[in-house]
Amino acid sequence: MPTISERIEGGLLGLLIGDALGVPYEFHEPQDLPSLDEIEFIPPPDFRRAHAGVPPGTWSDDGAQALALLASLLDQNRLDLPDFGQRLIAWYQAGALAVGGVVFDVGIQTRQAIQAMVTGVSPAKAGSTDEYANGNGSLMRVLPLALWHQGSDRDLVEQAHQQSLPTHGHPRAQVCCALYCLWARRLLQAADQPWPEAVATLRTIYDHASPEYQELDAHIRPDNPPAGQGTGYVVDCLHSARWALQAGGYEQVVKAAIALGHDTDTTACVAGGLAGIRDGVQAIPPRWREHLRGQELVQPLLQQLLRRYA
Repeated sequence: MPTISERIEGGLLGLLIGDALGVPYEFHEPQDLPSLDEIEFIPPPDFRRAHAGVPPGTWSDDGAQALALLASLLDQNRLDLPDFGQRLIAWYQAGALAVGGVVFDVGIQTRQAIQAMVTGVSPAKAGSTDEYANGNGSLMRVLPLALWHQGSDRDLVEQAHQQSLPTHGHPRAQVCCALYCLWARRLLQAADQPWPEAVATLRTIYDHASPEYQELDAHIRPDNPPAGQGTGYVVDCLHSARWALQAGGYEQVVKAAIALGHDTDTTACVAGGLAGIRDGVQAIPPRWREHLRGQELVQPLLQQLLRRYA
């Protein structure tokens, strides 16, 4: 049974490694991907890589934004949206917490929201509230909140909503982030049935007449979820991660997530963080841990995070 420190480290590295593993395979249909045993940081020579100029083992916008959120939480000792918003701007404009300072693969919604913050729009209002602006950009980065947070479930849910606002303001994206954080917390607690327990908790927190409860029931449908298609839609990304998590250990989970095709880096990031929590850092193959780029960015934040549990 992994220790809490091993689960925390597994969650953060599992997120970053899943993201980096998925980067070369993005935008491909599932039938065009290599076989599972060939999915590695370096794809087969004849495979047409996405982001061909990006060195193997590099996390994308997913990992950089997750680290930006973690750095803000650790420095401010709370969720401070203005501070987090400035860190998103620093990532977008100057490559802060991006490997080698190189920014690539920025989502349209996220780009528009950050540009709005640059002009002075409040981070609480920068993310679009349009129903058709429900990409997975706030879900992909939220896991550090669940790793850092030590308060009540209700407070965790509220902060999961808030961290979504700078880029994704619709209630559907906020509810997906909240459910994901509760799911991660139940995995940290080694609960017997993490997903059903997270869903049940969320139902007790939301007022039944609230827009959030309606989103949960009508659109997320956690009691009878589909398998997932690996797309960038926030609900599908959540269900894709849930499906992938049933594939086996960490390596099987992230490869199953990538095998869905499409938004491979984010699906593997979202699923990989959870598999890392569940299985602990030692379950992540050493070949990936050793060849993940940007360790000098991760380790100071990780050590600071682990001290909260010492």
